[in-house]
Amino acid sequence: MHREFQKQFIMQKFKNLKQLILLIGLLLPTVWCGANDYGLIDGLSTILIKEAETQGAPKGSTIHASIDGHTLTVVFTENLGQVAVEITTATGATVENLWIATPNGLQTYLPLTGDYVITFTLPNGDEYYGEFTVTD
Repeated sequence: MHREFQKQFIMQKFKNLKQLILLIGLLLPTVWCGANDYGLIDGLSTILIKEAETQGAPKGSTIHASIDGHTLTVVFTENLGQVAVEITTATGATVENLWIATPNGLQTYLPLTGDYVITFTLPNGDEYYGEFTVTD
């Protein structure tokens, strides 16, 4: 009987350990995403997206942009259709760059430091923009 009790005790401890590992495995990505959303990851700056011109329901909250060094990342949390994305310098000069499609957005590299404006034009003509700075 003592051996049976020991076996049950060990199985219960193993089950508790398994649940703890699963809990940590689920919490870690949540904390990482939260830190990403609030710009708490070293070097990452979230870009505030503002409305420029809108005709329909505001969609700015579905566009997320961040800059990490020279890498600009854009994530769309909703399918907005064919969105035109343009980057200009603070003086208004268009920046030519190569965009790389990601599973839920775009990514590009900006080689020069400075102040920039990113503009998003939705298929219905609505415009959103964000201002950011690239530093070394």
